[in-house]
Amino acid sequence: MLSILGILVLYLVVAHYLSYSVIKNRILNSQNWDLNICCGKTDGGGLNVDIVRHAELPRFMQIDSIYNLPFADDEFDTVLCSHTIEHVDDPRQFFAELQRVGKKVTLVIPPLYDLAAVLQIREHKWIFLTFAKKHHTLPRFVKFPLADHVHRLLGQKNNA
Repeated sequence: MLSILGILVLYLVVAHYLSYSVIKNRILNSQNWDLNICCGKTDGGGLNVDIVRHAELPRFMQIDSIYNLPFADDEFDTVLCSHTIEHVDDPRQFFAELQRVGKKVTLVIPPLYDLAAVLQIREHKWIFLTFAKKHHTLPRFVKFPLADHVHRLLGQKNNA
């Protein structure tokens, strides 16, 4: 018989796998994205953009700032931002910039049921108060308690 701790660990593993591997990949593969912002290692099918080159991707463009994108207003029909907004210093400013350059913005974020992702204090600055993974508006969010302190201790710099 599984202990309560065993059940909790099993839940965390299954919830994270479903959220990050299954649901996230379904969203990413549901279409080609005109702009895949902060793409990491993921090809969105259109222009892949990031502040750091993480992998060899087609149509990759490196940028200096996520708050001042080098694109015209409404340049892209579809914009994908997957697992990024929880890391940034100013989610509202970043989302406003995504809305400026894209007609339809899709955010993919860690939902509250995926505690393994939500509680990633080493990397995340914000907790989004939603059980949905996919959003076209900015969900409510709160500052991750002690995140700035932990990031300073780990020597992380702000990415703008």
